[in-house]
Amino acid sequence: MEENIKIWLVGNTGLRNPNRIQEGLAVYAKSAFVGKLHGRDNEIGFMNLLNKEGIIQNESGKDESGSHARKWRLMFAKNGYIYPQVGKKDGNQEDLGAMDEITPLGRTFIKAYTFPAVQECFLRAMSVEQFEMPDKTTYFSPLRWMLAIMLELEKRTGSTEMSRIEFALWGHTTNPSYNLSEVVDHILDLRQRRAKASAKRTFDKNEIKERGKHYDKKADNFLDYSDMNMRYLRISGMFQRKGRGIMIVPAKHLLAKKLAKETATSESLMDAYKQLCSGAPLPTDNIDVAKTLLEDLKKQMKERHIVYDISDLPLDTPAEINIARQRLEDTLAKTDEIQYANDQCNQWQEIADYMSLLIKGGGKLVYDEDNAIEIPKDETPAYFEWTLWRAALAIDHMVNKPYEVRGFRLDSDFLPVTAAGGGKGDLYCEFEDFMILTEVTMSTSSRQEAMEGEPVRRHVSDAVLSYNKPVYGLFLAIRIDTNTAETFRHGIWYAKGDVKQRLDIVPLSLEQFRRHFVSMFEGKQARPEHLRDLILQCETERDNLEAPAWMRYIDDVVTQRVSRLVNV
Repeated sequence: MEENIKIWLVGNTGLRNPNRIQEGLAVYAKSAFVGKLHGRDNEIGFMNLLNKEGIIQNESGKDESGSHARKWRLMFAKNGYIYPQVGKKDGNQEDLGAMDEITPLGRTFIKAYTFPAVQECFLRAMSVEQFEMPDKTTYFSPLRWMLAIMLELEKRTGSTEMSRIEFALWGHTTNPSYNLSEVVDHILDLRQRRAKASAKRTFDKNEIKERGKHYDKKADNFLDYSDMNMRYLRISGMFQRKGRGIMIVPAKHLLAKKLAKETATSESLMDAYKQLCSGAPLPTDNIDVAKTLLEDLKKQMKERHIVYDISDLPLDTPAEINIARQRLEDTLAKTDEIQYANDQCNQWQEIADYMSLLIKGGGKLVYDEDNAIEIPKDETPAYFEWTLWRAALAIDHMVNKPYEVRGFRLDSDFLPVTAAGGGKGDLYCEFEDFMILTEVTMSTSSRQEAMEGEPVRRHVSDAVLSYNKPVYGLFLAIRIDTNTAETFRHGIWYAKGDVKQRLDIVPLSLEQFRRHFVSMFEGKQARPEHLRDLILQCETERDNLEAPAWMRYIDDVVTQRVSRLVNV
């Protein structure tokens, strides 16, 4: 059992965020590279296109070989969104489809407008047994295998939870050629010994070293690959975070059991590819299974006293039943989001830590071996909006729902999927007597004013016309450019019909906002009125000062108010 560990990869370290695959595929579908993604010139061309469209940030000269494109191609093909290259031993390419052309599943994926629809495409892809087993004749699905392990864990412990170190050593290093019961024995033995260890970090290092004796690559891969693999598995909608590890999503428990029944197959790789590219069947495509899952979800919601209504929906086909189930899942997600929102006032220190990471441009903060926060550098725009959303929820007293405040998507762990689209403001925080529209940008250059000056004023103007209460604009950036401050100092906008408006928009650096945010909680003064009063006080001198002096005045106001809040 111990010879030659192989770590399977459902993702790719060069494309750590599976949420970005859809926008990359949408760019590909409109490009001249469809069906032509092999060959150095095409790879470099597609990489440059991804860079131009802002999907990747290829720092000048960093990658000149097109390796970025190869990583994206690999993930498109692995998930069945483009036809993969068929090896000679596996059959003929023409029996599957033209290499690099977009598949039926790929077309469905591009049109998946809701997050559950995106997750379903990934789930269909990951349920296919296309990973080679050690005997080189059978194939397995890592997703099904992990579900089997975690359900066996649940039988023994009452919980599907699996920690990061357990996944690193006994999750992605095993496959169905291992005895399931023995794998779980190893996990529980590791768990028991680790619970007794006084120095968890040292314990983990020693365990990795021991298991690494049977692995011929660098031992860092155990943890590096586990973070990436868990992230890809979570995009299927079957798993969610638990600390730094994972667990099965409770609402998907019954589906997990159905999927875990088969973890390996002796069908050919060509058969797997055909299933993959057309959109592999799921248990939910069967009418009886679809009905059972819907009834199970209704039962869960009754137990949690969640009100729902699907009386207007037909329930005659699997597709109709699944639409009804997705509506209930949406209601469940909104209920969970409200609970998450209510808890944010207790999470203000973590929110402040996320702000610190954003100010540094991303990175990781490890509290202990089982708790850490991270902002991947290429996801800072999404995390900026998300962190400010959490800050608003922590300050509380909003009359609109948490999902009405934000314009970006969340995953099942309440983490951001991508930044909000254009056309409206980033965060609409409506309170009893006023409204604060928050806009954020990672831009710090002189382009900041060109990119943000017009849309921010337009969004605030639209809100002024839409809400029957005062509207205040809060513009946040890592660093405020003086030209941006000058635009907002005047705050003039002509609405339709040449109606002149003087808008209330105050620019703050994230560091200034963070100081004020922290002081509200340290002084037990977390109320939205303090934010409104900060905006109003900053505005008092905007007509008397030029932009550089106004920015200094804003900083003085923040400093004074911070001191007052803490020393109340």
